[in-house]
Amino acid sequence: MGYAAGVGSPVNARQIMSADEVRRALVRMSHEIVEKHGGVQGLAFVGIEHRGPALAARLAQAIESREGVALPVVSLDVTPYRDDRDGVFDADAAAVIGSPSLRPFDPAVTTVVLVDDVLYTGRTARAALDALMDHGRPAAVRLAVLIDRGHRELPIRADHVGKNVPTAHEERVAIRLTEDGAETDEVLLTGQTQT
Repeated sequence: MGYAAGVGSPVNARQIMSADEVRRALVRMSHEIVEKHGGVQGLAFVGIEHRGPALAARLAQAIESREGVALPVVSLDVTPYRDDRDGVFDADAAAVIGSPSLRPFDPAVTTVVLVDDVLYTGRTARAALDALMDHGRPAAVRLAVLIDRGHRELPIRADHVGKNVPTAHEERVAIRLTEDGAETDEVLLTGQTQT
């Protein structure tokens, strides 16, 4: 779980990643993604809203700066696919509300990298997989996260991790990105929030 910049200011927060550490982690992850895929041909990024699209765009930019190839980046709203929402899943509503920006990929796309800010229980990643399969079936799906904080409730593991941060259940991870209006990128660990 993360917090948007400027919303619910963290109390007793401690910085666990600076802007430079965030940048280095994303560059390293971009190298890992290209190496594991065996190049850039057929690679696409899907950022899970809200901070996933910004991180996906940064990964794609890091790859483009080295490889000279612009990779597709789209965003994905998984809210209608979550199993921890009140009410019953409505496939028609999911199709309408789900993600107008996500469309079936070109058949040349063989690997989709789902990108999220924090991996916690695994429920967001599972919802993203369900949403993704409604829009086509790539040959492979990988998961890239900036922070893996543990406490999985589902058998989901990230393929590419910026930083592993063991946390207590009551702690929260606050990801602040300039794309969200923060003055600088940073990752904070906090025990509570002030609303």
